[in-house]
Amino acid sequence: MPETMEALLDPGRPIKHVDRKSLYTRLEARINYLQDFLDFNSADVEALQTGSKYIKALIPAVVNIVYKKLLEVDITARAFHTRNTADETPIEDFYNEESPQILRRKMFLRWYLTKLCSDPTQTEFWRYLNKVGMMHTAQERMHPLNIEYIHMGACLGFIQDIFTEALMSHPRLPLPRKVALVRAIGKIIWIQNDLIAKWRIRDGEEFADEMSQMTLDEREGFLNDKKILGDSSTSASSSDDDRSSVASGPSIAPSVAPSNVSACPFADLVVHPKDKNSGSSSETKIWAGK
Repeated sequence: MPETMEALLDPGRPIKHVDRKSLYTRLEARINYLQDFLDFNSADVEALQTGSKYIKALIPAVVNIVYKKLLEVDITARAFHTRNTADETPIEDFYNEESPQILRRKMFLRWYLTKLCSDPTQTEFWRYLNKVGMMHTAQERMHPLNIEYIHMGACLGFIQDIFTEALMSHPRLPLPRKVALVRAIGKIIWIQNDLIAKWRIRDGEEFADEMSQMTLDEREGFLNDKKILGDSSTSASSSDDDRSSVASGPSIAPSVAPSNVSACPFADLVVHPKDKNSGSSSETKIWAGK
């Protein structure tokens, strides 16, 4: 048995203390706990930094697939008219994928998915994901938007599934890099899922009066008067091996070293040269022509 596994199973291994109250009153504590539990570490950050161009290449197709799905059923399609999935007002003429309102929503989804490819060691990254959760709960004053959690969770799961299939079927990426990217983006999406659910569930409600109050910026794509979606910093393409250093400043950096215990069981597989450029027979159409 590997020493690392023995260390994990050691009955004398100290148990970390997690302050329950801080999980509900301090966003940083909540993010640190989730990162630690999910083993979101420096290897995941590196995978996102060096592989972000592959994720960004998928975003236009992902956005179109997601909106096609959202417009398939009335309960989600209606929300683009009513801004509330609980509102069952009959709609005679639903928007289609080319409606100006939907094209605008597609633009914001593209920016949001691009934001997921930015620096997850920065506090701003997680604060924006937290705002995404809040802004879908009708808590904005001027233009309340209420998208019930079942639809938000389903949409995130749908997006993750598209990314997983597309990245794993990339015709040229080595398997270890595919796995690293899928794991990293999956952890980001699941933390986003928690930051959506936290605004809906009643856990920790006894600390409601002490929960951190975030400054609400009514403008979409802004956080505390700072534009963080749609600018050049979030839409610029990254190099395949962009290992630029993490910017200084307030951060919530993964504190967990890469774990050997959770290493992919396929890590020792060799990608033969003749297989590198050949696509699978089940290759997703997203990569067609790449």
